[in-house]
Amino acid sequence: MKVSRIVITGAAAVLAAGGVLEMVPAAVQASSASVPTWTQQAPAVHPSARIAQAMAYDAATGTVVLFGGFGRCNCALGDTWTWDGTTWTKQAPAVHPPARWGAAMAYDAATGTVVLFGGHNSRRGDLGDTWTWDGTTWTKQHPAVHPSARYYPAMAYDAATSTAVLFGGSGGHGDLADTWTWDGTTWTKQQPAVHPPARVLAMMAYDAATSTAVLFGGYDFTNPAHPDLSDTWTWG
Repeated sequence: MKVSRIVITGAAAVLAAGGVLEMVPAAVQASSASVPTWTQQAPAVHPSARIAQAMAYDAATGTVVLFGGFGRCNCALGDTWTWDGTTWTKQAPAVHPPARWGAAMAYDAATGTVVLFGGHNSRRGDLGDTWTWDGTTWTKQHPAVHPSARYYPAMAYDAATSTAVLFGGSGGHGDLADTWTWDGTTWTKQQPAVHPPARVLAMMAYDAATSTAVLFGGYDFTNPAHPDLSDTWTWG
């Protein structure tokens, strides 16, 4: 019995055997064709080299917003950039947050703005200010109540409660373990009976499948023996 194989570029492989054709299932084809990979982009214009910048996707404008960081100048930066999927554009808002690194940033879907909180500047020290970006300019918010000044907190937007959730960071009195929520107007300190231990540099993201914010890891400066953390917590 003669067996022949026909390969169709970019589609399913079809095997003809004994006059019977068998096609690879469409789901397998789709998964094989859509395997993600990293692709280095080469925009002609881009932000300067830096670390500890704040970045979030702005769904209202369809761009990624980047602010500040710590640059090769050995100083904090205060520039605003947007990425449209192809290139970076340096924004020039008349008003903007002071230079900083280690700030937290998240998109607030309830107000259609990007919210930025905290960070550090060697001249100003730890920062406790709140700013929002509407796609054109920065606006400093003046809530009567707000988290204490800090850098490297974790923050994510919680779609289930329409608030941005902020946890921890490091402030004037060491690592923090407090939980705050931003409703677009003011900050509210939450009082959960159970919460993660104090930490900095943790990462947080919203899990739409479970309607919870997920926090992982971080660094505990108060524990020199085991400073790196690998615990997982959910909020919601």
